[in-house]
Amino acid sequence: MTDIVLTTLNARYAHASLGLRYLRANLGALRERSCIREFVIGQKSEEIVEKILAEQPRIVGIGVYIWNVEEATRLVAMLKAIAPEVIVVLGGPEVSYETNESRICGYADYVVTGWGDVTLAKLCAQLLGGDRPAAKIMPGEQPPLDQIVMPYGEYDDEDVSRRHIYVEASRGCPFKCEFCLSALDKTAWPFPLDAFLAQIESLWQRGVRQFKFVDRTFNLKVDTSLAILDFFLAKLDANPADPPFVHFELIPDHLPDKLKAGIMKFPAGTLQFEIGIQTFDPVTQARISRRQKNDVAEANIRWLHEHSQAHLHVDLIAGLPGEDVDSFAAGFDRLVRMGPHEIQFGILKRLRGAPIARHTLPHGLRFNPEPPYNILATDVIDFATMQRLSRFARYWDIVANSGRYPRTTLLLLGESPFAHFLALSDWLYAKTKQTHALAHERLVHLLHEHLLDVRALDRSEVEAAVLADYRDAGGRTRLAFEAPDSVLPAPRPRKAAGATPARQARHLGAADGAS
Repeated sequence: MTDIVLTTLNARYAHASLGLRYLRANLGALRERSCIREFVIGQKSEEIVEKILAEQPRIVGIGVYIWNVEEATRLVAMLKAIAPEVIVVLGGPEVSYETNESRICGYADYVVTGWGDVTLAKLCAQLLGGDRPAAKIMPGEQPPLDQIVMPYGEYDDEDVSRRHIYVEASRGCPFKCEFCLSALDKTAWPFPLDAFLAQIESLWQRGVRQFKFVDRTFNLKVDTSLAILDFFLAKLDANPADPPFVHFELIPDHLPDKLKAGIMKFPAGTLQFEIGIQTFDPVTQARISRRQKNDVAEANIRWLHEHSQAHLHVDLIAGLPGEDVDSFAAGFDRLVRMGPHEIQFGILKRLRGAPIARHTLPHGLRFNPEPPYNILATDVIDFATMQRLSRFARYWDIVANSGRYPRTTLLLLGESPFAHFLALSDWLYAKTKQTHALAHERLVHLLHEHLLDVRALDRSEVEAAVLADYRDAGGRTRLAFEAPDSVLPAPRPRKAAGATPARQARHLGAADGAS
């Protein structure tokens, strides 16, 4: 019997919830009367409810996010129908704003908005003591970070061996970009550095080698950034055969020389930087309260590409208020020329509470009324065009971002990357009516056909590129355009798993093979 069950539906099994672990670590005396039970979207609600109720809980706390709110709503409705005596407490960004308009909140007993580390513990103590607060909505208390118990001891051995480990050296963000909920933060707050690094050391000793930092602004305070980089560099120096892989989110226009010097010390396969550009259009940037020195940001990305071995993942957002396709295309082409390994082509979403909503009427923003609240049309991009952009984003991910087709992608993009890839996207959809579940061999043949029949490129160049990409990605069958008596390669031996994730490792190999 467990009095408190903390649960959520993750997007994938590998995504261990950092939020649940914070909540359990901060329950104090109630921690031993609690447990974490995580599930994955797509699981049957009946099975989830059965497993939760098998713990015989008195309180169930559920983390609600944009990716799981629909299934979480069904879960809560079913849980209350079967066991109405169980007290359901919700938390998370999806229920922290516009709470009274959220259907899931209607089923719940209590909703904690904002930070829940301290507030949930106090609420559970009241409820288990027989005191039912009258107020349903409880604003989360925001304590100093040195009063929050760090959550890293809540990662169990299965998490360490099989799942992504999320960590944060700071919370909040000083910037006010209106598409992001962090625009509501007053600033960024650091955790005590020595205590944080002690926790990371503990994870390292337990065998963790992949660390994903969820900080919005890792390089805001460079001395702290360098201290964290030095921690991982020391691990690398002590045992080069057992390297870390560390993911950080960087501010694009803030890369002083001493941080560059630290970054240069890391070999390939150890650092990944997620860099939010979002838009290069200065008018759009001003409209959404985004401060960014575009020339400095471009120079920094080019420097990282040319002088570091970090894996670069750079974000752009289509559908921002007032930005048309031509402006987005110019920014996309500009970014392609900088050479990042991946470009995350995002479609604007209206996160609950985000200030972007203030542009709805002035710029004709029409959002999907259901999660994930993606933009459907604006006053300068109609619905049909937005659909084309959404398909572009999906095909870009499976062709360019996947790292499977480096040589082929160079041929596809040519001198006009956006225009050429949009033409491919339109053609692929007309041929297949699919944006997912395209088998590897089928996609290889489609790319081959497009480059020859639509782009009219040189056959020998196309077939050499497509075949080399196919073989490097593990393809061992004979493609339709190969000679029937061609010699097929032997099956590729399985590689031992390393710290570098597979997709990033493909990009590292592609950089050598496509050059």
